[in-house]
Amino acid sequence: MPESQRGRVIVSGCAQGRALVTDRPVSFLGGVDPDSGIIIEPGHPLEGQCIAGRVLVFPTGKGSTVGSYTLYRLAKAGLAPAAIINAQSEPIVAVGALLANIPMLDRVDITRLSTGCLASVDGEVVNYE
Repeated sequence: MPESQRGRVIVSGCAQGRALVTDRPVSFLGGVDPDSGIIIEPGHPLEGQCIAGRVLVFPTGKGSTVGSYTLYRLAKAGLAPAAIINAQSEPIVAVGALLANIPMLDRVDITRLSTGCLASVDGEVVNYE
């Protein structure tokens, strides 16, 4: 049975895809290859996974402000996540999602989502099964 949660809208929009979930922060500068959309941070639980078209779920971002531009670059190349869901947003990822027009929510209990589940963002609502 589908479940849902409400979150705080960082970037409004609607998107759907298979979730890619981690309990570790994500850095878009040096942690994600901008030419492939693959997470390349050594030792990260999602290392080797492609974020393109996925609903990317992680607690918060980390890293340099250039990460915002990297997220924008991923979007221009068609390699960005369909949506981003965070437990707590931070400015680098929020600005990147805004520039790239990627729907983004935070204040979501990310422990209730799992990799591979079908997830959607519609305004302030996250639906998943």
